[in-house]
Order: sequence, then structure tokens, then C-alpha cells
Amino acid sequence: MCRIAAVTAVALLLAGCGGGSNSSGNSTLPVGSEPFKIDPAVFTTQIDNPYWPMAPGSHWVYREAENGKVQRVDVTVTNQTRRIAGVEARVVHDLVTKDGEKVEDTFDWYAQDKDGNLWYLGEDTKEYENGKVTTTEGSWEHGVDGAQAGIIVPAEPKQGLTYREEYYAGHAEDAAEVLSVDGKVQVPFGMFRDAMITRNYSGIEPNVEELKYYARGVGPVLELFVSGGSGRAELLSYANG
Repeated sequence: MCRIAAVTAVALLLAGCGGGSNSSGNSTLPVGSEPFKIDPAVFTTQIDNPYWPMAPGSHWVYREAENGKVQRVDVTVTNQTRRIAGVEARVVHDLVTKDGEKVEDTFDWYAQDKDGNLWYLGEDTKEYENGKVTTTEGSWEHGVDGAQAGIIVPAEPKQGLTYREEYYAGHAEDAAEVLSVDGKVQVPFGMFRDAMITRNYSGIEPNVEELKYYARGVGPVLELFVSGGSGRAELLSYANG
């Protein structure tokens, strides 16, 4: 997924929060490429993290505008699960279309641990052009070819907390830093307070940074490029499954 905040406000937020400090520590969260032992017994597909609850049947619709191109993104939590390195993961379908034609079709795999951290265990993604698959670049699965799972939403987000979201060397190296847990954001779907704001970046594209806003009880509501591109993705509608 990929402005409702003023540019000056964004700049002040970034400056005030620093570029990578971690005041609360990462003793229980994975970072970088470091191996992290995962115990399948502590995971569940019943995902109720308040910043992104994933009841089966839940459906988010986003408008994504990037570099002058406008696309629709449908994210749906399915009833399906997939076992990954012993962990039973929830399958979430992410479909990107432009003028009704398929642009990208992805199945993401998520699970929640006993502490409430929402983990990302991989994705099967395909990009399309004129109805034909052009690439599957970006696909990865925890435990395969050195790929490692990461955190999408921590159980206890605090300002300065950093963590990896995914790691597959040279293909998927995303990470995030919590900037705030009391943000305010307005999108077509509504206005939200006490939102979690994260700074998202990648080891593969060091010049690219995004801000992401997560609203309690809803999930991601806004993604905004702040470096390395221009664009945003904003929530148009949400139906709780």
C-alpha cells in the first residue's frame, strides 16, 4: 500500500523522533538480518492486534496514487491458512487494479504471537501487464532460502522502537520505526486519533522512506512517501469481517 499532514509537520515529526534510536530496546523483536528463533506453539491465526485486527472476511479498499498513476487496492482477510515453518498463518489477499485490469495479485501470510505482535511470514506476489504475469519478484517465505519473518505491528509500540518487517537478502529488506502512538489522521473513510505512525524504510532502496498511519480498530489508513518518490495510499472503505 502506499497527505493529509502538512509537509512542515511531517518534517518536524521526523526531526523530533530521530533516525534510528530505540529507547525501549528490541530484546523481543527481530532486527536487520539477525536470526530470530520462532516457536510455532506460541502463534495463532486469531489476529486481534488493535492496530490491525484481521478477522476473516474483513475488507479494506484503498486509492493509491504514485507518480501520477492511480490504482485501487483491495485487501481481504480470507478463511484460508497456510503452514509456514510450522506456524499456521492467516492468508490475506491483496489485489491491485487499474481501470479494472489486474496490476498485482498477492497472497500475504500473517500470524500473531502470544504477546500480541503481528508477524509477517512471507508473500506470493505476481505483477501483471496486459493480463500476463511479468514478474514474481518480491515473493518470499520464512525459512526458505534464508528468508526470515518480521513484525508488521508490535504488541506494545513505543516511540523509537525499531524492528524488521521482512528479510530476504536482496529481495525484501523492509524495516520500521515507531514515531508516535498519538497521531491524528484524516482520510476519505474518516478521521482518527491516537494513530500509530511509523517510518518505513528498506535496505534495498536506502533513499526511499514512507510514513504509515495505523488506526485503532481499523488497521492501515494512510501511506505517504516522504523520500525517494511521490505518492500516497488512503483508505476509502473498511468492512469488519
